Amino acid sequence: MKIHVLPAGPIQTNAYLLTDSVRGEAVLIDAPGDIWAEIEPILAETKCKLVELWLTHGHWDHMQGGAEVVRKTGAKVRAHKDDQILIETPEIMIEIIGRDLGLEPVKVDTWIAQDDRFKALGVEVEVRHVPGHCMGNVLFYFAGNKDKNAAGAAFVGDALFAGSVGRTDLPGGSFEQLERSVRGQIYTLPDDTLVFPGHGPRTAVGTEKHTNPYIQG
Repeated sequence: MKIHVLPAGPIQTNAYLLTDSVRGEAVLIDAPGDIWAEIEPILAETKCKLVELWLTHGHWDHMQGGAEVVRKTGAKVRAHKDDQILIETPEIMIEIIGRDLGLEPVKVDTWIAQDDRFKALGVEVEVRHVPGHCMGNVLFYFAGNKDKNAAGAAFVGDALFAGSVGRTDLPGGSFEQLERSVRGQIYTLPDDTLVFPGHGPRTAVGTEKHTNPYIQG
């Protein structure tokens, strides 16, 4: 499995395209505004079919391109039900954004929840609910393989960044809840787990536990 890091959209939100050329399949995590233009040539080059789209949460910058991706590929969508209103009626975010970006609703095929486990690209994925930035933020965790010295990977949305955390001043946000989520759901992962956030560079669980100025383990 290869991880393609693709910042896209008006505020350079990270999308992550996971491709497996052997299986001929791919998964997209989050869908910023112009992400289809970014992933289409990669899918063609790797000869992979996009089978699923996973939304870490329902904020506009993470789902703006989702409807187009689904139309182009037929990918099935997974998201947390606590963000259903944002995903299905995104026009309510116009007041937050301050302008109408023509957001399209995204049809979710599978609502996911804490401790859900499923197979993707031949690997088991664990879902952890990490509210605080918004109600429905989740992370997708791929456990590493210690026999091959392969660290795990956690795609955390806007719960945690390198040296920072997601904002909590938007509707549904709470710093106290975010603090509980990060300590209980992210900092309990192995220290060498790579953290892929919704914005900015990747980091590691151990690094953030010891150096993050907002929430330390």
